[in-house]
Amino acid sequence: MNVSLSFEPFLPLLWLAAVFAIPAFIVFFGLASLRRGSLLRLALLGLFLAAFLNPVIVHEQRAPLTATVGIVVDRSQSQTFGNRTRDTDAALTALQEKLKSWPQFETRIVEAAKPDGREANPSTRLFMALDQALGDVPPSRIAGAVFITDGQVHDIPQETSFPAPVNALISGGKDEYDRRFRFAEAPRFGIVGKELALSMMVEDHGPMPAARAGQTARVQVIVNGEATTGYDVTPGLPFPFTITLPHAGKNIVELAAAPVEGEMTAANNRTAIVVDGIRENLNVLLISGEPHNGLRAWRDLLKSDTGVDLVHFTILRPPEKHDNTPINQLSLIVFPTTELFVDKIHDFDLVIFDRYQHYNVLPLLYYDYIAQYVKNGGALLMATGPECAGAGTLAATPLVSVLPAQPTGGIIEKPFLPQLTEQGRKHPVTRALDGADTTPPRWGRWLRQIPVKPTRETAMLMTGENGAPLLLLSHTGKGRVGMLLSDQGWLWARGYEGGGPYAGLYRRMAHWLMKEPELEEEALFAETKGHQLTIRRQSMKDKVEPARIELPSGKTVDLPLTADGAGLFTATLQSDENGLIRVSHDGKTAVAHIGTLDAPEYGDIISTTERLDAVAAPTGGHVLRLHEKPGDTIDIGTITVSRNPQADRSSKRTLVLRETSDTRLVTLDRTPLVSGLALLLAGLLLFAATWWREGKR
Repeated sequence: MNVSLSFEPFLPLLWLAAVFAIPAFIVFFGLASLRRGSLLRLALLGLFLAAFLNPVIVHEQRAPLTATVGIVVDRSQSQTFGNRTRDTDAALTALQEKLKSWPQFETRIVEAAKPDGREANPSTRLFMALDQALGDVPPSRIAGAVFITDGQVHDIPQETSFPAPVNALISGGKDEYDRRFRFAEAPRFGIVGKELALSMMVEDHGPMPAARAGQTARVQVIVNGEATTGYDVTPGLPFPFTITLPHAGKNIVELAAAPVEGEMTAANNRTAIVVDGIRENLNVLLISGEPHNGLRAWRDLLKSDTGVDLVHFTILRPPEKHDNTPINQLSLIVFPTTELFVDKIHDFDLVIFDRYQHYNVLPLLYYDYIAQYVKNGGALLMATGPECAGAGTLAATPLVSVLPAQPTGGIIEKPFLPQLTEQGRKHPVTRALDGADTTPPRWGRWLRQIPVKPTRETAMLMTGENGAPLLLLSHTGKGRVGMLLSDQGWLWARGYEGGGPYAGLYRRMAHWLMKEPELEEEALFAETKGHQLTIRRQSMKDKVEPARIELPSGKTVDLPLTADGAGLFTATLQSDENGLIRVSHDGKTAVAHIGTLDAPEYGDIISTTERLDAVAAPTGGHVLRLHEKPGDTIDIGTITVSRNPQADRSSKRTLVLRETSDTRLVTLDRTPLVSGLALLLAGLLLFAATWWREGKR
């Protein structure tokens, strides 16, 4: 019980000073001039002043408060290796049991760093969790903190300001060993088809088993799921190597190796980076015949594409021209037929014949070279006009061996509205073209079309008058061929009857012919954002089977694909795992990396006491291993309470906590020293004494 004297004045002190100023002046003046009765007046003044100050004797009864112990349990992915999860649970249970015998402490338990699939860069942030758990506890009532972890904590402060001892119980053993693979040098960009220089590093953490000492590591390099070259790498030394990016856009480069006997986990025996493939400029050869309005549309479109190097020749000599002018003098320069169609034909990614008919400028043998170029992987686009129906049609040359259709010899000269076929609504070239979402499409009409008869399996994406083929795309050998059976596409560019999506159509045609991955009819794509996987399957089929997902842990999942418009099927998957994920469907494979490419959780997984000891020592806490030796039972030590942990840091296996001196009020009694009746009697006596003393001579 505490007893104290306090004052509870009836008036503010400033008011009391104003009220008693004049009486006090009179009293002290009388004392100074030795006037009779001045002492009695002083006593009377003191009596009234005490009455107004209202002195009170306070009797307090207080009880001690409990101190809070913050217990942070590490549930990160590195805690799943070996027996760490089991040991962590056992240590938490044992700690709770021991703290029950200390009634002056209460506990707050928080589980931290548990993967939830929403974190883009998973790491072990235990101190953040501790701050959140004890954020509403006054510093004087914090007894300490106990971390149950493997010691791999990624948010350890440089200087701790924690007001109580920091302790840690470390799972795992002293002699753990693990091997990690990483990229030492990894550029973000590379030229498609050109060698790209990279560098890898194999790192050994912990004491290596004697049987593995001095041995190299066999590392397999995998690009977009396809194994390339294997290398024998010496641990601890950078190892340079090269790869070739197969396509533009994202390419996933993996390093993979077989598990090593005695290592903690094989989860970090694979690592990956994403390298953006950049195409060198695509080479396009445009050969045009009779000038027409559509030629400008083709030329402007190709020249506006910064990724295209265009070589354009126009051959103006018509077949009916009969004079003695040599052919090689009909232009300002000699037409380099041999160089273009024999020597360098394979340097072009696309050859376009725009309203061109056979002249004697090109020998028939050159058309055979072009046909062989297509069969070996090249691309050919035929943009036809009336010349295709005449005697000089290219279908009468060796090119016929790669063309998907033969002209019938007629010309349709009447307005018609281009429309998408069922295949066209699914095919990436024409799918979701602007204005095609209505029937009929919101497009302008064309005025001329060349009727043809398909000669081999081909994709008819657009039709014209009476359902006649208008746009054909075909796979021929290793190459591709496209036929646009009208020269009226320029009407869309001029806005005739509202125009149409000529730029999108022409660009997609050209890039499909040049094998753009995004425009493949049958394609599988896997993309990740954080821990969410999105699968996109392009297919000309009406229904597709579920996709097979192989997670980084080796677990497989069959995921149904849902139609997302014509020719497109999608699905999403949320996973808290981190690493490479493989998607396979109908013979196609896609690879993506879920989570963070270089997650701190897999950087170093060997349990350690050093990191947390740097924080625990200044606060007076201890860092203890749950297993002093392999095979030992769990030992969380004892608990000691110290008023000054920094000055009394023992080397024993103890967890140090601090009691609080804070208390709470139980009862409060107040006893006033001045009562009303006593004040009245004392005042009357003093008045009477003062009157008697001043009236006496």
